[in-house]
Amino acid sequence: MARSAQSSLTPLRFLDRSAQVHPGKTACIDGPRRITFATMRADAVLMARALRRRGVREGDRVGMLASNSYEALLAQFAVPLAGGVLVAINTRLAPAEVRYICDHSDIHILFGEQDLILSSRRTLGSAGLVDTFVLIHNADGSQPQPKHPDAGTVTTWDEFLDEGVHHEEDADDDTTFPFTVDDEDAAIAINYTSGTTGRPKGVVYTHRGAYLNALGEVTTQDFTRDTVYLWTLPMFHCSGWCTGWAAMAVSATQVALRAVRGPEMWDLIDTEGVTAMCGAPAVLSTLVGADAAHQAEGLSVVTAGAPPSPTVIEACENLGIVVTHVYGLTESYGPYTVCEPQPDWTDLPVAGRAKLKARQGVPMITNADARVVEAVPAGAPADTVLIDVPADGVTMGEIVLGGNGVMKEYFHNPDATAEAFVGGWFHSGDLAVKHPDGYIQILDRAKDVVISGGENISTIEVEQAVISHPAIDDVAVIGVPDEKWGERLRAYVVLTPGTDISGDAAAKVEQSVIDHCRGQIAGYKVPRDYRVIDELPRTSTGKVRKNALRDDAWAEHEAENGQRVN
Repeated sequence: MARSAQSSLTPLRFLDRSAQVHPGKTACIDGPRRITFATMRADAVLMARALRRRGVREGDRVGMLASNSYEALLAQFAVPLAGGVLVAINTRLAPAEVRYICDHSDIHILFGEQDLILSSRRTLGSAGLVDTFVLIHNADGSQPQPKHPDAGTVTTWDEFLDEGVHHEEDADDDTTFPFTVDDEDAAIAINYTSGTTGRPKGVVYTHRGAYLNALGEVTTQDFTRDTVYLWTLPMFHCSGWCTGWAAMAVSATQVALRAVRGPEMWDLIDTEGVTAMCGAPAVLSTLVGADAAHQAEGLSVVTAGAPPSPTVIEACENLGIVVTHVYGLTESYGPYTVCEPQPDWTDLPVAGRAKLKARQGVPMITNADARVVEAVPAGAPADTVLIDVPADGVTMGEIVLGGNGVMKEYFHNPDATAEAFVGGWFHSGDLAVKHPDGYIQILDRAKDVVISGGENISTIEVEQAVISHPAIDDVAVIGVPDEKWGERLRAYVVLTPGTDISGDAAAKVEQSVIDHCRGQIAGYKVPRDYRVIDELPRTSTGKVRKNALRDDAWAEHEAENGQRVN
């Protein structure tokens, strides 16, 4: 018997199916705009046809410089529908950084919000890179107009979509876009790393990887057609953790939020019936710390980006918010593992359950194993055999990942790709232990471990001890130079509102934190050096920029010791 032809995997199918099965259901809410699945599919075809008429061909890159919006979500489908590759750019980057990404990925069409386009356009124009800028709608639904129109370089979203309207005399029609692909291993998106220690690298996602990771997110976040998902995670970060594709797979409603603030989150949770959201632990802190916070039964939050402290998990659960902790990187399409709860955890006190939920867990169902292996020396050959550490919860090693949940490659960077895949597995740079139950737990980034007096100290372990003190609202721990110990711990802390540090009170608070930490961790791990700051420096995805704190600390050390500061 002849076997039926197999089709390539692509998340484009999710939009096509949703429009067929639930055409009148709301697909996306963006401010006053409410877009159905049928309209979204039609807009995807218009955008794809307009891109083709503007010269986009298979594999060409198209840029999106925008916060969470209908247009940014639509581009995840429309750009690959046209055969292009979406490059969603971090909205917090400086113009020079935007220029580097546009140059490196050869972007000629850039969509974005008017303010972001204006701030980057001069730099891009002088480099002769982008030749078409498209202004998306404002948060209030209005269409901004070019402030300095010139020869069609800047156009509006509405005008651009009009270019995709089909006319009878055109050779193209809707059948040109069947929502399928010939090669599931072709690129669907390129997401750039943060580049905190050098030039950002372009991480290539494939149609197959995006499809499978989206389905992994469906099961991990328990998405159904009744889900109302609030976009508190940036859509530009790891293709929104593949969540836009995941929500589309089950025809869920997605709500765009352009700025993550407590009052706005709670307003949308209450008015739109939000049931799910994602974000870094800082987003969770903003959520539970808002004046509008209240019991929210039926709300689930997935968190990653940094290990959440048991303290913030406990605060969420006290409001009835179910927290799921996942772990991954840009190179793993976002989440790769999930701290999947066990049945007997429900019998534990909230604090005990929160401590278990702070672990990074086990692979999502669509991913291969997450191994913890012995350190591999720099420059090791590609065929190096990786050795797993014992699953004893004590022996530290590096997390390595494999299978469908890992990027195809670094764009135009074969050397970095080869280095990342020594031994055939992707090296995360995260140091962890594997517990006897198979759950992994990160202890630190390799570069963040502090070696003091010959002892390796996990800054994450220290941070979780410090933040459990009631006077501490946020904390980051780094190593600073020390003549005796080589390095010593310094804690940058944000105090909870109302904490008195005037006069002698400051010393009492500091001593109270030290005494509290002694009951949590070994004495040599307790910081004695505290710096109070208003807020920690963070990336747009919520990760603390420890490199910035370290740079300041080293500059201070060199200045105090009369050394030249470069």
